[in-house]
Amino acid sequence: MRNILTNFAAQQGLAFSTQQAATLVAYARCVWEKKDFLNLTSAATFEQVLGRHICDGLTAAAALTKQFAAGTALQLADVGAGCGYIGLTLAVAMPNAHITLVESIEKRCKFINWAALTAGIANVSVKNARLGQGTNFAFDAVTERAMGQLPDIFNICMDAVKPGGMFMAFQGAHPQAVLGQTPAAQIPYTLPGDNTPRYLLLFRKVYAEHRV
Repeated sequence: MRNILTNFAAQQGLAFSTQQAATLVAYARCVWEKKDFLNLTSAATFEQVLGRHICDGLTAAAALTKQFAAGTALQLADVGAGCGYIGLTLAVAMPNAHITLVESIEKRCKFINWAALTAGIANVSVKNARLGQGTNFAFDAVTERAMGQLPDIFNICMDAVKPGGMFMAFQGAHPQAVLGQTPAAQIPYTLPGDNTPRYLLLFRKVYAEHRV
């Protein structure tokens, strides 16, 4: 099981130990245990949880480590966090960072807290909130995978990013465009056992941001 994660991390150029892989396997077991009760995943097998979801998070971790100086104590957020696939993976892969998982559904927030405690993931906090509705965040980087259509959520995600920081959006085979915005980078990748092309779009927030 760990090899799925360690091999993928190596392909992404991400420094990642077998102990970190073991922690994420422990988290994935929490997902698998509660998947039917909380409707956490459509994955048919435990291996798909690792390959389809957690490896997505490793892709984001690899991109972030290349964008920021090594050892920087980053304040990161995953918005629309769901059951924590991206946010908890970032926390394990980037132990010097603190990850805030922003999720509007209370039962998912409770699951994230339980899973983090069970797997021993300490550098996280959970906010039961909907981004853009009374929130006032300022993170070094924000990730988003399943909040909605990119043109619809772009501004509220960028509002949660510090000037000079970064918004990272997961996209499928046909990345969506945002009027007036050009990604600083568009990273192509595929997941283990799946040749479907995927992209991670990186948008840098400038100090005098142009609104769309």
